[in-house]
Amino acid sequence: MPKHIVSGLKYLESVELRKRGLSQKEISSQIGVDRSTISHYLNGRNISMDSIELAKAILELSPKDFILITKVLFGDYKEIRQIVTIFNMNHYDPQINDGCIGCGLCVDLCEVKSISLDSLKAKINPRYCCGCLMCVEGCPTKSIEILEVKNG
Repeated sequence: MPKHIVSGLKYLESVELRKRGLSQKEISSQIGVDRSTISHYLNGRNISMDSIELAKAILELSPKDFILITKVLFGDYKEIRQIVTIFNMNHYDPQINDGCIGCGLCVDLCEVKSISLDSLKAKINPRYCCGCLMCVEGCPTKSIEILEVKNG
């Protein structure tokens, strides 16, 4: 069953990237699926509606639940990061206050690897921040704040 869910997510990625004007070759390269499979996805072949519906439901989960499920499905932070980049409709402004002690716990907690340590202070790349708040919850000094940026 997990392979079917992954196929559903890859299908949704393909459709979204096609809407953005990418060619099948570009989509194939970006999401790591062969062009033949992309063609099947875009023509609605070889994928069940149940897989698509389940993938849509996963996209509607809270950011934390979404990240935890995609971690189980993909295992690789690059795959998770790819999905976050394509589907993350919310944008976040991560802020680190002066209380950060550079312990690195947030770096370990971030499933998309958007946090690094720079001069013993956490630094978050907002491009990959998905708003899951796992870093906020795990920070021993409560030095991280993730603000949602309103679109429009």
